[in-house]
Amino acid sequence: MKVLFLIPARGGSKGIPHKNIKLLDGKPLVCYAIDAARSVASSDEDICVSTDDDEIIKVAEEYGLAVPFRRPDALAQDGSGSYEVILHALDFFEQRGRFYDVVVLLQPTSPFRTSEHVCEAMKLYTPDCDMVVSVAEAKTNPYYVMFQENEEGFLKHVLEGNFTRRQDCPVVYEYNGAVYVMNVTALKEKHLSAFTKNRKYVMPQSASIDLDTPEDWQYAEYLLLSSKKRGGISASFSNASE
Repeated sequence: MKVLFLIPARGGSKGIPHKNIKLLDGKPLVCYAIDAARSVASSDEDICVSTDDDEIIKVAEEYGLAVPFRRPDALAQDGSGSYEVILHALDFFEQRGRFYDVVVLLQPTSPFRTSEHVCEAMKLYTPDCDMVVSVAEAKTNPYYVMFQENEEGFLKHVLEGNFTRRQDCPVVYEYNGAVYVMNVTALKEKHLSAFTKNRKYVMPQSASIDLDTPEDWQYAEYLLLSSKKRGGISASFSNASE
């Protein structure tokens, strides 16, 4: 099974400017994803940082990873989707005679994802599924605390159920953005939104932090500092997957 580890790192970040190369515990954010990929990939040739940004290219290459192409600006807009970015990368390599069976997408915004998480998610993958996706148990349960307004203007549960305690509700999950293991054949047949054969890989909340806002970043720094104070436990975070 030939696997491409794809790291999408667009230059234009509004929530946290220059997020993908901002230093977290002394290391550029994109390098956490590179480390996670290197811990699993058989070769750096199977790791691709897809970016439109010269500074991100420079950081990746100074980290020892060659960046094979500069992503077209048309695929680096606010409205650009991951699906088109994935297909662009696959096409680039296929034009050069390199064909992959699986794409493992590792977003830079999940720095607490470790090599173990990537390996465990990959072990769940089989060719009969569209995707294995990392999830965390949802913090809010639609059976219990989530409501929508009906036609009469009154609130009703998003999902109906006769539950008096949150603990009695069915467990629901949300994507945490850390690991996507995708079937290339399925990718070429349909959009990600049309995937129906998706298998979950459950991660703890502590590893599921997705850095999207300055507050997220501050919380990540707090966790790293706290772990250091507990005696160097941060090695599993700041040096994850090295």
